[in-house]
Amino acid sequence: MIYKVRHATQMTYAAPVAAARYNLRLQPATWSGQRMRDYLLTVNPAPARSTNNSGPYWVVTTQIEFNRPLRELELVSEFTMEVDPPLEGQRGPSLDVLREQVLAARDLTPLAPAPYLFASRIAVPSTDIAAWAARHVPAGAGVVEVASAIMTAIAQEFDYRPGATTSATPPSEAFAARAGVCQDFSHVMIIALRAQGIPAAYASGYLRTVPPPGKERLVGADAMHAWVNVWCGKDLGWIGFDPTNACLVHDDHIQIGMGRDYADVSPIDGTFLGSAPQTMVTSVDVRVV
Repeated sequence: MIYKVRHATQMTYAAPVAAARYNLRLQPATWSGQRMRDYLLTVNPAPARSTNNSGPYWVVTTQIEFNRPLRELELVSEFTMEVDPPLEGQRGPSLDVLREQVLAARDLTPLAPAPYLFASRIAVPSTDIAAWAARHVPAGAGVVEVASAIMTAIAQEFDYRPGATTSATPPSEAFAARAGVCQDFSHVMIIALRAQGIPAAYASGYLRTVPPPGKERLVGADAMHAWVNVWCGKDLGWIGFDPTNACLVHDDHIQIGMGRDYADVSPIDGTFLGSAPQTMVTSVDVRVV
């Protein structure tokens, strides 16, 4: 499948702000099964300085700086991506074997399992989530089956309810409410898997949406999506699980980056001097080519 993706962001400040610096994580990092044909980032007004950096996790960070007062900022990220369907029907090693492989691994690169096994800034351990996850682990199951069981339990027991949470809501609160959006579901699943000794990562990207029968597809109405990448042993490597839609990541998912949680791959963050309120408007279009 080939997609054309356009992600536009308009930020407006009530009064000019100074010394603005932003981290943009909008350019797709190289990922198996994906081939990016082109990439264009448009920034208006043009920044005084722009640099690209990789890491420390599997994400590309573009840092932009402004040396004059800023009242408005427009960002447009555009690229064409070819996505292959993944292999299915894999079971993976048992949890005992997987844990042995994780402990034996001496790799600390961004794709190694170790960085995604322990607590991170947002995905902090929770005894409630750990106990809940343990009830959904089939005896003697392989890692793919375990991850699928926890993913399915989240999809069945949680309500997808925009507005029930914010980007600052802790995963423990979303878990207690059994409600939230893709970010919440992914963080709960990550904590649940790590409690079982399974390396789990937060994946940020896009999901192709299909309009209801008889309805026109709305340009710009798509949004960024989140799912969970699970390390399924040294032979299978990373496999994506989407707890919002209870499915394995397929060729309608386009990955941008992977980190320990949302904080590592948030599309835009930064700092500026001033106290003016900020308004942000985002438009995302994922079109099949």
